[in-house]
Amino acid sequence: MTTTSINTLIAQLRAVLDLTNTEIQVAETRVVQARTEAVRKELSQNAANGRARAESIESAIRDLGGHPDVIGPFFGRAAAAVKALTEQAQPFDEALLGDLALEHQLFDRARYIKALAVAAKQPDVEALATRLITAHSATIDWLTTVLAEDALGGPAALRRTPLQAAAGAAIQIVNVPMNWSVRGIDRAVETVRATPLAIGELLNRGKQAGDLAAKTLATSRDAALETAERVMRDGGAEQSADVVHAVRTAAGVLDASELPIDGYDELNVSQAVAAIKELTEPSDVRTILAFEETHKQRQGVVSAAQARIAAIAQEVVGIS
Repeated sequence: MTTTSINTLIAQLRAVLDLTNTEIQVAETRVVQARTEAVRKELSQNAANGRARAESIESAIRDLGGHPDVIGPFFGRAAAAVKALTEQAQPFDEALLGDLALEHQLFDRARYIKALAVAAKQPDVEALATRLITAHSATIDWLTTVLAEDALGGPAALRRTPLQAAAGAAIQIVNVPMNWSVRGIDRAVETVRATPLAIGELLNRGKQAGDLAAKTLATSRDAALETAERVMRDGGAEQSADVVHAVRTAAGVLDASELPIDGYDELNVSQAVAAIKELTEPSDVRTILAFEETHKQRQGVVSAAQARIAAIAQEVVGIS
């Protein structure tokens, strides 16, 4: 064991510590984008696990005779703040790719640290590096799954911020001016849902009168969309009718008879979960999820639908 090898090991641990502090802050900023409470708890736990890893890395640096950078956490917060600000002007997938790049860097450095620890005969650091490799590998798989969910039309475990949704929509409009797709419509609906001070929220502030107005508007809107689709199909305008149908699907306002699971409206939670597990098309799962969130809001069913989308996404990208 040489002084040079120990110094190299300490330098790499410090680099990983700085990146880990950034990772913690990124995880905390992602909590507000969680689609479900389960994802929110998972991200909060990831941030807590990151803090525990940071403490272990600091301890390893001290054990090797080094001194952790006391201002590292501040740089981590600053880096994460800059990242969060910058990505507001980016499409959702670019922001996630940035997270993925960070995790790959942590993963690769952890493997390098393990090799350095073996060479320096530092079993405790080797064990720490193994834990880091396992943790970052799991996060890489999770982020890859979220990206695949988004590529398949979503809904992903994380929601877009309003600015991210707008950025993505703008890019789609520039690149494909007349290409109306189900995925594009889903994004538009998600943008409306994510936008602060939406019409529904404003009406809700009117308490009972607002509630009544909101329900009346929603009912009128849903009926108008259904009528428009039927008239278009009767008139032979199938493409236009498909666009309207996609909007109704993404908004969760299809009639129960139009759902891809027969008799879905009559199923209890366990029956609905079992039926969702049999679906193989992401669009079918999205349809059920949107309907469930709009009408019944049974958390067990929502979680099962989200898990099914994740399973399909993992199969597509080869994550077992």
